[in-house]
Amino acid sequence: MSATRSEYCVIACAEAWRDAGEILASPMGLIPSVGARLARLTFSPDLLLTDGEALLVRPDGTPEGWLPYRQHLTLVTSGRRHVMMGASQIDRYGNQNISCIGDWARPRRQLLGVRGAPVNTLNNPTSYWVPRHSRRVFVEKVDMVCGVGYDHADGAPYHRIPRVVSDLGVFDFATPDHSMRLASLHPGVTVAQVREATGFELVVPDEVPYTREPTVRELELIREVIDPQGTRSREVGG
Repeated sequence: MSATRSEYCVIACAEAWRDAGEILASPMGLIPSVGARLARLTFSPDLLLTDGEALLVRPDGTPEGWLPYRQHLTLVTSGRRHVMMGASQIDRYGNQNISCIGDWARPRRQLLGVRGAPVNTLNNPTSYWVPRHSRRVFVEKVDMVCGVGYDHADGAPYHRIPRVVSDLGVFDFATPDHSMRLASLHPGVTVAQVREATGFELVVPDEVPYTREPTVRELELIREVIDPQGTRSREVGG
């Protein structure tokens, strides 16, 4: 069974929670949600999933526990949550913008607003999901810092950006100055394509691996158990 681009993206998102133990996964977006559920069903069985309100849920969405707001905040402030958020803009050091495009005093476009991004990024690991990799998203400098990158973290004890996943590949910050590095390419994508779609100079190793293949069991879970309607292809075609 050959995997589609959207399924490679699911695998790449799921890997963010590999062997995470009993931490709270907070995926925002369809493919990150499929990825978190896949991780729970395979290599991270202790992962906690939530309905986003007050319940802990199983991968099928049925309740398995109660998560009061006070306990939720305890997980957040102790680094025991791993968020995967979206990004309207992200720069080489992992600063994320979801608030506005242009000068914040007179923006050309108003977006979601800062919301919980500073708390997320300073108090627990935060990864990012970008379904359309382009120079409009991967920018030299974000117009407003919402999610805090490595050059603004100021020694926050739980600040960490494990990975950025896009429809082209996987990126991390495993460099001396914590600037973004190309960690893997999704099959069918070239380094030249990624560079062309990125508005800053990426760190690119001499040899860039491909994002790992899903196993037969993982494909069965994605296609038959987690997302039998194929909604993942709405975010990433192919």
